[in-house]
Amino acid sequence: MARVSAGVYTSHVPALGAALDQGRTADAPWAPLFAGYEFSRRWLAEHVPDVILLVYNDHANAFGLDLVPTFALGTGSRFEPADEGWGARPVPAVIGHPPLAAHIAQSCILQDFDLTLVNRMDVDHGLTVPLSLVCGDAWPCPVIPLAVNVIQYPVPSARRCLALGRAIGRAIRSFEPDLNVQVWGTGGMSHQLSGQRAGLINSAFDHDFMDRLIARPDELAEISHVELVREAGSEGIELVMWLIARGAMDCQSPRLVHRFYHVPASNTAVGHLILQAD
Repeated sequence: MARVSAGVYTSHVPALGAALDQGRTADAPWAPLFAGYEFSRRWLAEHVPDVILLVYNDHANAFGLDLVPTFALGTGSRFEPADEGWGARPVPAVIGHPPLAAHIAQSCILQDFDLTLVNRMDVDHGLTVPLSLVCGDAWPCPVIPLAVNVIQYPVPSARRCLALGRAIGRAIRSFEPDLNVQVWGTGGMSHQLSGQRAGLINSAFDHDFMDRLIARPDELAEISHVELVREAGSEGIELVMWLIARGAMDCQSPRLVHRFYHVPASNTAVGHLILQAD
């Protein structure tokens, strides 16, 4: 049977993609940040999964205000990098895994989660930047995108996201082929891009969130939208996507493989975790 072997968690700041694409990772402002992912690249090279399910949010590239799905599962065979206004990133297309995606859809819908199934969509920096940070220039396996609406209210609760992650984990573990699956949660950490609190970074909250994500995720499920926005900024709501990835791990006490935190990257706090189920 398939299994969830690890969870990978990382911010998906678009400026990181630009620095990678322009060869500026060794420049003084960027070098300490990218150094935090050197271990991750070595780890992934030794723990290449058969499939990655990557939880991210679209930034009005695949979906606009005409269509706002709460949870959109990519069930297609291929997803192209999106043109985000200055051309698509020079990265490979994402190859999907339709059989596992269809199984996850079937299982989760029968567990009363109404997923939107998407056979064709472009994927933006929310998905491609995490892959670039951890994988380098090529994607080592098929990737199933799961886009979560954290842009247009109402957005899903932390409790709902953790529960969906657990439903996804059950779905993966009921898939008969013997697949090694990693589930990645992206976005965050604390940041606010506009308004009177633009530039907000709350490092104390970020570290506490990572502590509890590792050991006490059920506590995080009780965080309200108001608390998330107050403590982590308007865009800090993206952290609910980390809870989906954590919920997919059927492991109360996963092994912490790597932890990294850096501020600032652009005007954002960058957090990164790797947890293994063994």
